[in-house]
Amino acid sequence: MNVFMPELNKPLSREDAEQALARLRDWAAQATPEEIADLDPAVSRLLPDAALGNYPALRREYPEDFAVDSGYKDSLPDLQNGPASLIRGAKRIIQHVGISNFRLPIRFHTRDDGDLSLETSVTGTVSLEAEKKGINMSRIMRSFYRHAEKTFSFEVIEAALEDYKTDLDSFDARIQMRFSYPVKLSSLRSGLEGFQYYDIALELIETAGTRKKIIHLDYVYSSTCPCSLELSEHARQFRGQLATPHSQRSVARISVVAQDGECLWFEDLIDMVRTAVPTETQVMVKREDEQAFAELNAANPIFVEDAARLFAQHLEDDPRVGDFRIVASHQESLHSHDAVSILTEGETFSSESIDPKLFNTLYHVG
Repeated sequence: MNVFMPELNKPLSREDAEQALARLRDWAAQATPEEIADLDPAVSRLLPDAALGNYPALRREYPEDFAVDSGYKDSLPDLQNGPASLIRGAKRIIQHVGISNFRLPIRFHTRDDGDLSLETSVTGTVSLEAEKKGINMSRIMRSFYRHAEKTFSFEVIEAALEDYKTDLDSFDARIQMRFSYPVKLSSLRSGLEGFQYYDIALELIETAGTRKKIIHLDYVYSSTCPCSLELSEHARQFRGQLATPHSQRSVARISVVAQDGECLWFEDLIDMVRTAVPTETQVMVKREDEQAFAELNAANPIFVEDAARLFAQHLEDDPRVGDFRIVASHQESLHSHDAVSILTEGETFSSESIDPKLFNTLYHVG
């Protein structure tokens, strides 16, 4: 025969909980620390003013002489590289996980057979399989440091990528290095010289066993509006009215896949884009240079569409350049908005979506 006790099945109220808590505190107040620990160590939190008699006395001085042996290292917890049972969220492949803006000095080879040591920001990522919890981020840095003393080229970046791809047991990987590359330039007429600095990034990508070498270059130039130039000349000719066309600092981010074979030097790419759009901003300027720059702009008025096509014309004519992308931003002095364009060639850079902040990154900070 079944006996039904309705009191045992009713939901517990706040009052029931308060009564149970009071009884538990009463018991804990007269119990020994060992009894509390045996029941549940969490019960000790109900008595915040009582010292735990079974809590060990811990040293507070840093142990300068402590040495780590292999046995101690094996005993350390490693949650990031733990089992799949520790995964939080969806068990999905992560295409890129790693580090960004890891900085160190790197030596680069120049076209004139010299070397430059430049502070370089490194981004390194690998793919992560769905059944793996995470990666050991420090291995990426350790892999890179093994090659940091060498003169850098894409071949050495490949060695670093191979190292950390093996260390982290990943199927895809990417390394990107960003730096500011100095080139000495002469002024237009005065003969002065100064260094122009170019933001450059090298990117090595391995996807499904295929590797691509990509060079990104930010080129800063002046763009004079062709429409504004013609309207200004119209005011001068027909009304005797002094007028000036509007021009503005502009930035183009040129990204190219470097083909295997003959080297595409940084200086070669810079020369290529400068030939396409010669109105590069100037480093050293005297009055005669300023006048020359005004004449140079008047001789090369361009809309943002013109800039993209001029860059493309020179890139597609060079056999060392494979796929490419041109992102141009003319940061208007007439309008309160910018004029922008994107032109791509090939599958590497094709995309139906663009980063909402893409054009924000094209501002050149002086």
